[in-house]
This record gives sequence, C-alpha cells and structure tokens, in this order.
Amino acid sequence: MTIAEALSVIPAAVLRNLSDKLYEKRKNAALELEGIIKQLTGAGDHDKITSVINLLTQEYTYSPQAHNRKGGLIGLAAVTVGLTSEAAQHLEDIVTESEQFSIEEFIPLLRERMNVLNPHVRQFLVGWITVLDSVPDIDMLGFLPDFLDGLFNMLSDSSHEIRQQADSALSEFLEEIKNSPSVDYGRMAEILVQRAGSQDEFTRLTAITWINEFVKLGGDQLVPYYADILGAILPCISDKEEKIRVVSRETNEELRGNEADPAEGFDVGAILSVARRQLSSEWEATRIEALHWMWTLLNRHRSEVLVFLNDVFDTLLRALSDSSDEVVLLVLEVHACIAEDPQHFRQLVVFLVHSFQHDHSLLEKRGALIIRRLCVLLNAERVYRELSTILEGESDLDFASVMVQALNLILLTSTELSDLRDHLKGSLINDAGRDLFLSLYASWCHSPMAMISLCLLAQAYQHASSVIQSLVEEDINVKFLVQLHKLIHLLETPTFAYLRLQLLEPGRYIWLLKALYGLLMLLPQQSAAFKILRTRLKTVPSYSFKEERPVRTSSGISFFNGGGGSQISEDGNPNENSHDMHNGINFGSRLKHFKQIQQQHRLHSKSETHSRFNSASSMKEV
Repeated sequence: MTIAEALSVIPAAVLRNLSDKLYEKRKNAALELEGIIKQLTGAGDHDKITSVINLLTQEYTYSPQAHNRKGGLIGLAAVTVGLTSEAAQHLEDIVTESEQFSIEEFIPLLRERMNVLNPHVRQFLVGWITVLDSVPDIDMLGFLPDFLDGLFNMLSDSSHEIRQQADSALSEFLEEIKNSPSVDYGRMAEILVQRAGSQDEFTRLTAITWINEFVKLGGDQLVPYYADILGAILPCISDKEEKIRVVSRETNEELRGNEADPAEGFDVGAILSVARRQLSSEWEATRIEALHWMWTLLNRHRSEVLVFLNDVFDTLLRALSDSSDEVVLLVLEVHACIAEDPQHFRQLVVFLVHSFQHDHSLLEKRGALIIRRLCVLLNAERVYRELSTILEGESDLDFASVMVQALNLILLTSTELSDLRDHLKGSLINDAGRDLFLSLYASWCHSPMAMISLCLLAQAYQHASSVIQSLVEEDINVKFLVQLHKLIHLLETPTFAYLRLQLLEPGRYIWLLKALYGLLMLLPQQSAAFKILRTRLKTVPSYSFKEERPVRTSSGISFFNGGGGSQISEDGNPNENSHDMHNGINFGSRLKHFKQIQQQHRLHSKSETHSRFNSASSMKEV
C-alpha cells in the first residue's frame, strides 16, 4: 500500500488538524484516527493500517515542523490504541525499527504523563505500556518503577475500561516479576506502601496483593523496607473488605516469619515505632497484631528493643486501659517479657501502681485482670511482694487502702493465686510461709479487713482476734461493713474450706471461734452477712469443748490441754511458748505497727472531713 492509498483512508480535515498548532484540534483528529483504525482492525485490513503508520511516520514524525511531529506522535498513539490487541504486529513500524526511538528517552516522557486525568491520554498510555512490554527486545520490567505509581493511580479511574486495562497491565507485570531473577523490589515497595493506604478499595487490594508477593520473593533486598511495609499492612488487617483483611493477615504472618538480622538492614527501632503507633489504632485487630510484633521483637532482638524502651513504655501502660480484654492480656505478655530483668520488673510494678493511682477506673475495671495475669506470667509471690513493698511506703493513704483491698480480694478469690494461699497457710510452721506473711503484713495494715483476711489465711487466729479487738468506733463505717460482708460470703467458698473444717475442733481452735464471733458482733443483726455467719457458728459441735480445757499462762497466751498432752499456741501451732513470738513472728510488735498505721488513717480521715467542712462553709458565705 502506498502513502497515497493512506490518504484515501484518512479524511483531509483529519490530516490537517493533526498538524494544527492547537492541541485540542490535534487531539480531536487523533480520536477520529483512532476510530478509523478500529474499523480497519475489525475488517482485518492490516495493509491499509500499515500505510497509515507509514504516512504518520514519514510525513509527520520526521517532519522538521514541530506541530507536524507532535501530530505524528499523537497520531501513532491513536493508532496504537485503535489496534488494541492487534498492536503487536505493527509495533516495529511504530517503534522498534525506528532509528530515532529510544526507550531510555521514552520512559521519562511516559512517567511525566502517567498522572494525566484525561481518559483518552490514559488509555493511550496504557496501550503504549502494554505494547512495549510485549516486545522481547524491550525490558519494560526494568523501567516498571518509573510508571508503576501511574498504573496504580488508574485503578481508581472513573472509566471501567481504563481500570480494566490498568489492572490487566499490572497483572501481567506481576507475573513477569514472579519469573524474573532481577527485580528492583525496593523502589516499587515504596510505591506499594503508599497505594496500600488508598481510599479506593480495589487499589488497596491490588497493592496489598503485590506486597504479599514481594514479601515472598524479595528476600534480603526487601529487608530495609520491612518497617514501611508493616506500616501499610497493619491498618489493612482491619479493613472493611474481607479480601484485603485475608491477604493482609497472610502477608503479616509471612513478614513476621522472616527472621532478618539488623546486620542485613533490619531496623528494629523503626519496626518497633510502627508497632507503637498502630497500638493507638481504633481497630482491635490492628492493635493485637502490633502487640504480637512487639513480643516477637523482644524475643528475637531483646537488647535492641530495650534501647528504645522509654519510647514505648508509656504507650504500653496506656494500652492497659484498652477496651479489649485480648489487647490488655497481650500488653501484659509484652510487659512480662520486658520485666524478665529485675530493674525492668521493678519499673513495671511502680508504673502500674502509679497508673492505678491516677486512674481509679483502671483499677476498678481491669485491676483484677491485670494483677492475675501478671501473677501467672511473672510469679505470683514475686508480684505480690513487690506491690506490698511499694504500697508500704505510699503517702496517699486513701489509695493505699483501696489498692490493698483490691489485692486482698484477688488473693482470696483467684485460682491463679492458689499456691500463694497455700504458702500463707504455713506462716506459723515454716520459713517460706512466714517470710511471705511478713512481706505482706506492713502494706496490709492499710486496711483492717484485708489484715483480718490475711490472718485467717495464715491461720494466725489469735492475731486476727487481736486486730478485731483493736478496732474503734470510727473504724466501723459503711466501707468497713461492705468489706466485712464480702469476707463473710468468702468464708463460705472453697478457699476457706480448711477453716470451716477446723470448726469441728472448737476446743483446739478457740481463737478462730473468738475471731469469728468478734466479726459477728460487728455486723448489724438484720444484715444477710450476720445471718450467714451466725448460721455457720451454730453448726459448731459443742462436745469438743468438754474434751479440751484452756490453760492460761503468765504471758496471757492460751494453750489447750488435749488428751495427748500436746500444747498448742496460735491455733494449730504445737509446742511454742515464747510470749508473742510464733515461728519467728513477733505478733505483739506487728499489732503495734497495725495500730499506728490505723491511727494515721484516722487522723487523715478527720483532716479530710475538716477540710470538706471548711470548704462547704466558705461556699455558703459566698
């Protein structure tokens, strides 16, 4: 076919407008030319198509006139678009055999135009990319980072056809990446991370799918980009679209399974920073995975993580107030991992007490969950000893009392602390029980009811009776009675089964009876707790009193002379008679300390009442 033949195919007006100085006229001419080529392609008339390409190449693209050259280029682009899937067989007239064509020079021009919004230009660009990629001698994959972002941008185009073409091109490139030994993962990873945060759902899904493949294929080349990738994945784990959530979770697991080394560019600090930020996400699933990453980093790169501890510690503490129980439990796992070192253990417990002090709702809503879990993770006795040491010197007496009451209730009711309770039962007969009892005693002095409970657990019934006898009128307030009510109910639980069985031997455990009757005398007669305790005491057998007779020594300590002649002091502890000393515990000194602390509480309460009264009076005067 000759050029003359091509002139008969294309209207003169179209050819004239192709070289017009106005871009709009050249564009409209190109659109008409695209339609002509589509008709010829549909008819299979490739000879005429070739003549049109020759005309545009020789008369326009090689012209010394700038407008002609521009018309030739846009005309060739229109031909490429019009050819659609048939473009490959005509590409060598268009590109590859043109001495003036340079892929290196072409790519920057392509990149500059990738974000143009005009749908026709976009269609033309995707067409060029697809055609060039089909040429064996052109390595378009090597230039993919230059126009990848533009292709992703087209995935949200308003035109379904453009979206489809861009998706098709991206799918083809992804398959090529899977089979290519040399890929620039790094540059493209940066683009994918940005696109994973797109508002467009399809763009997010495509970006996450690409990231998923990159994590599997990228190897060491991708390690320096792990932090950025993680920052893209974690929010998508909570995406509203299920497909995105599934791929994101798979990618996250794959990424966490890659045990990279800091020497390979694995930035522990950057990844930890991403996890810390995502711990503030509004989505529970994202917060959970952020905590899994923190735990993983601590186990694999402990020393590196501890360098950044100050950056994450406050965030972890705030997370203890999270609305999700699962998140709180994971936070505690991370805290426990950090607290393996003694100095960090102390820091954790101090910060925890501080948090409870400044956020009473945290103590009320999550206190039991937090303390119980820490006891499992870090050893119950270690946790309780440290808490007691801190609370012993607490200047805020009101908080100290509330905190001790909370710890005491957990001690009495939690299955996780059953071993601790067993140790306390041996307070009067072995060193381990005694040391634990003494470590808790000083802080438990902040709450009379906690102290009574501790003594009942330790089977120090005589001391429990002494504590009850030391209470004065102002101690028996509403708060005290509420706590006493709880204790009476707890006495009916399996925790105190041993105590109830000891009531079968009232002669031997006379101080237990005295302590329980002391509690009964403090209860209002119409209360449910009074009726429960009175009913229990009525079941105590009376015959045992006749078999054993109390003997009082000069020191004031009672012993009971049983049939075998053994002597028992501090109920259940045989053959000790050293005034107020029992298994090395000076109960007289301890009682004195308890009274001193309680006196401080009374003075503090009076001061608070006086301050409130003065404040109310001042308001009335105003």
